[in-house]
Amino acid sequence: MTKKQDVEQENRFDILQNEAGEILIIINSYAGGPENPRFVYDGGATALLYRTKDTAVVFHDIPKNAHLPLKSVSNMLIVEVENEDVAREYNVPVRLVKDIKAYLK
Repeated sequence: MTKKQDVEQENRFDILQNEAGEILIIINSYAGGPENPRFVYDGGATALLYRTKDTAVVFHDIPKNAHLPLKSVSNMLIVEVENEDVAREYNVPVRLVKDIKAYLK
């Protein structure tokens, strides 16, 4: 039996896209560094960032104008900030799924 995954809700995040179409998401810093992180998305208003095998961050209310850009990239840069300073940054592959709700159970 596997241990239940800790899921945090990220209430404050910024999604930015540069002229080349690359995506950057700025979030609050979390304890410990990421291990094999990945971003899971279905094209809607909710996404899930797996930081480690035991921790994940859920994003609700993703702005509508970010839906297509998020679906269009194969990876993105995540920047974690603490007290307005960059705590860490890392590249994350984007995995498109049919329905994100299946991953939130």
